[in-house]
Amino acid sequence: QIQLVESGGGLVQPGGSLKLSCAASGRAFSSAAVGWFRLAPGKEREFVGFINWSGSVTSYADSPMGRFTISRDNAKNTAYLQIDSLTPEDTGLYYCAAARTRYGTKSEMDYAYWGPGTQVTVSS
Repeated sequence: QIQLVESGGGLVQPGGSLKLSCAASGRAFSSAAVGWFRLAPGKEREFVGFINWSGSVTSYADSPMGRFTISRDNAKNTAYLQIDSLTPEDTGLYYCAAARTRYGTKSEMDYAYWGPGTQVTVSS
């Protein structure tokens, strides 16, 4: 069993940066891929990116390419999502999720454990 809690969201001006954290409890976290997803107003929840269990492999959705960076520190049981050059379109609720496997996918169905989300609002 893995429990996840996101943090680091908030109100930020366009062009700014945020680093979201995903703190996990449970020894299985270090063997699990972690995905990040976001729910924007009026849209369905969408895939942002994932990182494999060791941190050696990352994959991102096409649209955020270059502005999003996922990392993890298994010694701290924490994963991160760095977002640069924020735009109002990045506004939404950001979730981290842990898979039952070592390698991630873009499908929500492959993630068994979810955090409650952290709100990111980009506005001047």
